Amino acid sequence: MAASGNQLSPAAGAYEIDQAASTVRFNTRAMFGLLPVRGTFAIGHGRITVADPAEESLVHVAIEAGSFESGNQQRDDHVRSSDYLNVAQYPEIGFRSQRLERTGTDATLYGELTVCGVTQPIAVTLEKVTHDGKHMTASGTAMIDRYTFGITKAKGMTGRHLKITLGVVAHR
Repeated sequence: MAASGNQLSPAAGAYEIDQAASTVRFNTRAMFGLLPVRGTFAIGHGRITVADPAEESLVHVAIEAGSFESGNQQRDDHVRSSDYLNVAQYPEIGFRSQRLERTGTDATLYGELTVCGVTQPIAVTLEKVTHDGKHMTASGTAMIDRYTFGITKAKGMTGRHLKITLGVVAHR
């Protein structure tokens, strides 16, 4: 985990996630793994609470499920339907961290992801964290198995695993 300035971690305190400057991207494969599918989700709101020690820091993020965007309107509408994300009943995808583990320069944020009312553990590998006192940026990746959330429609035709890439900007 990289940091700017003389500190190894951002200053302790609460940082609000900047929804407009932050990104949640996904990559998966469809049609029995032959076709790549890429897209984004929008962050609804979120907060990073940096603690001292940093390992006790917490993250809470709500992603707007209806913001699913892959560049194909028919597919996007279908993924938002009750066959997949059921955004009418579950408008948010939530992440709540439980702990941060650091080993040397590596850091992993462990927490729980809730999709369609089902909560499962998830690990986010932090790739880079930079800060300047009032602003923080972080990037990371996670792998998600949609079947563990009960989203099993179109096995084989729709990718089972999604790689999530996060780019988060937060301000004090």
